[in-house]
Amino acid sequence: MPVKGFQGTSLLDYPARIAALVFYSGCNMRCTYCHNAALVNTPDEYPDIPEDDVLDMVAARRNFIDGVVISGGEPTLDPAMPHLIERLKTLGMLIKLDTNGLRPQVLADLIQDGLLDFVSLDLKTAPQRYPALGAPTAAAESLCESLEVLRQAEVEVELRTTCMPGYVEVEDIHALGGRLQSGDSWVLQQFVSEYAMDETARQVQSHTEAQMKELLRVAQQYVPNTSMRGARYQQGYEEKTGL
Repeated sequence: MPVKGFQGTSLLDYPARIAALVFYSGCNMRCTYCHNAALVNTPDEYPDIPEDDVLDMVAARRNFIDGVVISGGEPTLDPAMPHLIERLKTLGMLIKLDTNGLRPQVLADLIQDGLLDFVSLDLKTAPQRYPALGAPTAAAESLCESLEVLRQAEVEVELRTTCMPGYVEVEDIHALGGRLQSGDSWVLQQFVSEYAMDETARQVQSHTEAQMKELLRVAQQYVPNTSMRGARYQQGYEEKTGL
């Protein structure tokens, strides 16, 4: 699952840091609302970016970026990914990994080897519903293993949920919240239909402001440090969450 994309600078993807982005192709899920459909469905239409080229592009920016976000697709599917991170570390880069958490052993190995500084773990829907998004039947177990790995790790962790109507409703927030701890950090993201992978998903209306506020209220019962991310209703949520 090679690297297919590179973005030189981002102010949004690594909290409080300036970072470059590396995008891996392939995924072990098929979320209908995914915004990186090309990396999942048609990766062969894009040229591979060799590891040396990634290193060169990062090195050229090392004086004004703090780190690199490893994203996808699902980057933990590529067995060569840890080697790239090792080389990025030699450039003094902080490393943030974006993952769905379905490969807990890979996550544990990366942390044990000191290769990660920040992990963003996507919580898609109630764990028992993951197969509806193309995940393996053992997805719930794998997700819980990854959550446990992160609880034992000395890295920054952000849990995040894109609130896709039909997949993230109040009952799903309850199901997810019951597996989290009060000291966790959880971000609820507004679903944006425009770039969704599936044509049907592109026709779905986002949750209303009232619905999003209710999801936030329920999430904060389990994880007080839950906030909302997304352009829509952002000011109101910042007032509610104190951001």
